[in-house]
Amino acid sequence: MSAVVSSPPEMVVKNRFLGFLIWQSIPSTAIFLFSKTFLSSLSPKPSPLTATITFLTFHLSHLLFSAFLSLVSSPWPLRPAHPLRLFIAFLRLLVSGEPGSPEFRRRARVSLGFFLFVLAAAASGLVASASVCVVGPLGESDDGLVGRVGFRGFVMGLLYGLHYVYNRRWVLEFPIIQRPPFFSFKMGLPPATTRALKLSGAAYLLSTALMVLLPDQFASHVTVGKFIAEQVLFYLGSFAVFLSWELSHHLHWVLHTKRFIFAPPKGSAAAETNPSESLLAALEESNPGSLLWYLAYVDLCMVCENNVDVWRRAAFFEESGETYKRVIAVGLRPLEQLASKLGEALDSSSDKNSQLSNQLRSPTDIKPDPNCSELLNDFQLYTWCARITASLTACSHEEDRFGIAQLSGSNAAVVSTLVSCLLVVESFMGKNINVQSPNNLMGPAGIKWATSSMRRTDIGMRKKRGGPVHSKAYAIADVLKTSIYQVVSAFHGEMVASAKVGLLEKDWIIAGKPLFGSRELLLQKLQLFLDFRAT
Repeated sequence: MSAVVSSPPEMVVKNRFLGFLIWQSIPSTAIFLFSKTFLSSLSPKPSPLTATITFLTFHLSHLLFSAFLSLVSSPWPLRPAHPLRLFIAFLRLLVSGEPGSPEFRRRARVSLGFFLFVLAAAASGLVASASVCVVGPLGESDDGLVGRVGFRGFVMGLLYGLHYVYNRRWVLEFPIIQRPPFFSFKMGLPPATTRALKLSGAAYLLSTALMVLLPDQFASHVTVGKFIAEQVLFYLGSFAVFLSWELSHHLHWVLHTKRFIFAPPKGSAAAETNPSESLLAALEESNPGSLLWYLAYVDLCMVCENNVDVWRRAAFFEESGETYKRVIAVGLRPLEQLASKLGEALDSSSDKNSQLSNQLRSPTDIKPDPNCSELLNDFQLYTWCARITASLTACSHEEDRFGIAQLSGSNAAVVSTLVSCLLVVESFMGKNINVQSPNNLMGPAGIKWATSSMRRTDIGMRKKRGGPVHSKAYAIADVLKTSIYQVVSAFHGEMVASAKVGLLEKDWIIAGKPLFGSRELLLQKLQLFLDFRAT
């Protein structure tokens, strides 16, 4: 079941972190006991003192790994500083004492966190592999066994830390469908086992190759039989360590992306007076980009889309209209920032890549602007905001008894923001966004001709080299189109009537300058949606 707010919202993340540290000890203990039982059958059983020491050291190493895993995890993709820039900034700090810009300091802290996580993974691998692979009494093992296993465990942890950071597995991706935690954890067992097998094989081969570089005192002076037993021992031990890390990573994801209900218990006095205050406080007062902020957006999205918590959505349409305007404002804010910042980045990119410079370059040499690419990384937040505003606007057609959505101008703000975001994303993808003459908009042939021959040269060539960046842009565009169609479908009769009398622009487009494009362009795009011809 989803958690209900019974403690201050600011304690949500702390409680989940403490719960994760407790729960992660259960699978790690099971893996340790099973692996020690199986490996002890290959060699003499350890003494009780040795078993106790190795058990404690294994859990301490795993606790270190879990703590730093939570340290680097983030619900949105952070951008670290370049190593060369870090080195130059460090030299500048030593010479002149200049700490750098706030943005650079933020990225430097991100880089430091990743560096510490890799070191913690290496140290955890050293201790954990030695704890698992020491199966005999301490002091009676083969000469250099602990040193060899520790070195290979260090390499194993270093490899895992680099793999974890490079593949951005530290980004918390919230599931589309919320399932019970136990079911979600159970579904992650087969992928975790498969990944642990692959990583243990890669770590074994790499550490074996590096063993050649070890000094003589760590070299193995054992018989062929013992040498083979040592290789089997290390491979099975490394698999146990990797499996415990993978399960901890999956458990961390399950616990931290679980929905939290920011509402007082139903039937309480707070639920009768102001049930939305805790949710709005988390959205308005939390640090943007924090886990608490993202959990609040998840909860708001599920309230607006689903019919489970109808009483909470009904509270948005209270008579004064203040709650509804606050909810729409927090839902539109990330989309407004996307439209304005991406529009500015596109304008600056087109200024740098002039027509003459593009003629001198090959199309494959033109890459997307890094500033534009970074803005598209937070796909899940933009998806929630589009779904929140569109669903709540569509629901207002039937549930808004006081007409707050229309009278406050929220409907026009939602439609204008969604269409502006769609236009700026389509501009990034290379589509033509100019206002077309009526002749060009008559029929599919005219639309095809307009979008293929009148596009901007620099963005059109950038599209050829987009890769994953453009896959994100296409995904965001699809979500925005679906959201706009949801609003248009709910208010289709009213919009058609307004269009016939020439009031569509007045009723559904904001009076001021849009975030991107012009009012005529937004009206033309909205008319395409109204005719169900927007693709």
